[in-house]
Amino acid sequence: MSVKCSIAQLTNNQQPLTSMYKLTKRLIDIIIASLVLILLSPILIPSIIILLFTGEHAVFYFQKRVGYKNKMFDIWKFATMLKNSPNIGTGEITLRNDPRVTSFGKILRITKINELPQIINVFKGDMSIVGPRPLMEVSVKLYPEEIRNKIYNCKPGMTGIGSLIFRDEEKIVSDAADPKAMYAQIYPYKGALEMWYQKHASFYTDFMIIFLTGWSIIFSKNQLVNKVFKDLPPRNF
Repeated sequence: MSVKCSIAQLTNNQQPLTSMYKLTKRLIDIIIASLVLILLSPILIPSIIILLFTGEHAVFYFQKRVGYKNKMFDIWKFATMLKNSPNIGTGEITLRNDPRVTSFGKILRITKINELPQIINVFKGDMSIVGPRPLMEVSVKLYPEEIRNKIYNCKPGMTGIGSLIFRDEEKIVSDAADPKAMYAQIYPYKGALEMWYQKHASFYTDFMIIFLTGWSIIFSKNQLVNKVFKDLPPRNF
């Protein structure tokens, strides 16, 4: 089955998320974000202090991303790159061993700690714990049109099925002969994955994505996601 066929089937069979699911998920988001903030404060606080005294002395990085119902919002991240990075080198594409990434920024990116300030976006209601990753507008345009119109019918997430499958995205793009061409090739399939998520959105799916995210941080080369979710759209590259 081709990616285009998968997209057509998934977008034509979308079920609207119920109000009860949305409300309960919002409450769970706040609870999880609160626990993460408390439990990871021994990591967050030292990271803030180190960023203040290294690199360009910037703690947070704010960037416009496409969010719920395609409305723009400012995403929070720890600063890991030079301030003028979007205008240097590969622009919005970050490669492995990218010279624009600071020394401490490399550690934050490898461990995914740079993503933790998005907890603030969860508190604000811009994001959920689980959902499609919020992208820059230029990247969203790489999705097929039918995906662009539907992918953010649910809130973007700190993690999601696309993030799990492409947890090694930087390596895939970096190893490609043409990084920008590979980046564009990934998106139709990533879009099919996010449409799969909307079709299968449930507390079980969300819980397993959260569990698999943590599992993948510890065991980066595991293939457990395909064993848990056996009906994911087939990958053809």
